[in-house]
Amino acid sequence: MHTVEIEHTADGSATLFVKELDEHYHSVKGALTESNHIFRDSAFLYRADGSPLRLLEVGFGTGLNAAVTAMVADVSRPVHYISLEKYPVPEETLHQLRYDELVESSILDKIHSAPWGEEVELVPGFILEKRLSDYISDPLPEGVDVVYFDAFAPEKQPDMWTREAFERLVGVMNRGCVLSTYCAKGEIRRRLESLGLRVERIPGPPGGKREILRATRL
Repeated sequence: MHTVEIEHTADGSATLFVKELDEHYHSVKGALTESNHIFRDSAFLYRADGSPLRLLEVGFGTGLNAAVTAMVADVSRPVHYISLEKYPVPEETLHQLRYDELVESSILDKIHSAPWGEEVELVPGFILEKRLSDYISDPLPEGVDVVYFDAFAPEKQPDMWTREAFERLVGVMNRGCVLSTYCAKGEIRRRLESLGLRVERIPGPPGGKREILRATRL
C-alpha cells in the first residue's frame, strides 16, 4: 500500500501525493479541471451519441473522474462505468479530500461507500463497478466504448504503458471506442498508433498541460 499525503492544487481542489513514487494522483495545476477536461469532456462527452456506453477506467484513484462523469449522466443513455484499482485509497482519506464541496455529495457518498466487486447505481442509468484488479495481469472487461487511461506516469509505472499492455487493452475496445490520457509523449502516441488507433494531440486543460492524447479504435 502506498503512503499518501493530501495536497491542494492550483484550482483549489485537492489531490494525493504518493511518497514512494514521488507522484501526484492529479495534475498540481488543478485536479477537478483535469478530470473535467481530459476525461469527462474529451472522452465521455465526445463519444456520447445517445447509445448505452461501457466505460473502463484504468486507475480509480480518488473517484473524482467517476463523480464528474456521473454528474452529467443521462438516463436515456445508460452507462456501465468499470474502474480498476490495485491499491485503493482508504475511505477516511477520500473524505478528507473534501470533494463534496466540488461535486454532488449524494453521488460522492455512493462512490466512496460502494463495495468493491459489486454494481451500484449512482444515479438513474449510471452503474459504477469498482474492481480490485491488477491491470497488467488480470482479465479486462470486454466490449468497451470509452477508456479513461489514468495510470501514473510512464516513468513511474512503465509496465502500465508498454506495447503489450496496450495491445491487451485495444483487444477489448469496440470499434469507435475513445481513449483519453493526460500523457502526450511521442513514444506513447506512436505505440498507440502502431496498434491501429487513430491518435490526436488535442489541447490540454486550462492552465495545465499544453497537449493531451485522444485515441480512437477505427
